[in-house]
Amino acid sequence: MIIQTQRYMMKNLVYSSLLLSVILGSCNSNDNTDNNNNSGNTVEAGTPRLQYTVVNAFPHDTESFTQGLTIHNGQMYESTGSPGEGIKNNGSWIGPVDLATGKAEHKAKLAPEHFGEGSTILNNKAYYITWQTKAGFVYDLPDFKLVKQFTYNHDGWGLTNDGTNLIMSDGSNKLYFYSPDSLKMLNIVSVSDYNGPVANINELEYINGFVYANQWETPYILKIDPNSGKVVGQLDLSNLTNEIRNTAPEADVLNGIAFDSANGKIYITGKKWPKVYEIKIQ
Repeated sequence: MIIQTQRYMMKNLVYSSLLLSVILGSCNSNDNTDNNNNSGNTVEAGTPRLQYTVVNAFPHDTESFTQGLTIHNGQMYESTGSPGEGIKNNGSWIGPVDLATGKAEHKAKLAPEHFGEGSTILNNKAYYITWQTKAGFVYDLPDFKLVKQFTYNHDGWGLTNDGTNLIMSDGSNKLYFYSPDSLKMLNIVSVSDYNGPVANINELEYINGFVYANQWETPYILKIDPNSGKVVGQLDLSNLTNEIRNTAPEADVLNGIAFDSANGKIYITGKKWPKVYEIKIQ
């Protein structure tokens, strides 16, 4: 657990330094607050701002350090991480969540050396990746029997699928496309806005032909064209993140996007958040 804590602190130190450089650059700029500071870490002012409304709110386990959120056949599934001592959490696991009650069933748990990250479900198999141990796990549904383990040569952060390929992020501006069968990398797409690379791409969800991505340590969800890597929209969830911050001091960052293709509903949450929100994007 101490090792996991050190890893999580290292992750925060690296990217906190990056974010600090962005803030300092912004303070020295003569541009207005809506303009990008050319650091490549925020979305350019010309990017369309997506509007949304909150439709509903549901309970969420505040010990779940959410890393992945997805819906399969009407059932919500969650995957979590385990930052270790100092951050109360219920470990790294993947399993179904009762949306109405927030109760989760930890179907598959990872060994302590693995920090769980994003997950997705394709062809009735659940894929679950890890942060720095570069190990991914494949489970059969519904019993979550482990059927395969695979490796990759970069960090694992977010995971989704487009119905054919797995799509993975590693906290940079890259999207990695993998075959769900061979688990070999097929392609890499770089994410950028009009000012260059957009970093901190985290949890992913594929919605109607676009990849939606949490941008780590920001209140933003980015809408990305998976073919070009261009950011074509930005969803600013500052109101919700501020509400959570004011009511749940132990809650961590926004992280978790789920799309129910059967009814078009979109759900978002965060690490250790007390709520899952259903939102409607205009």
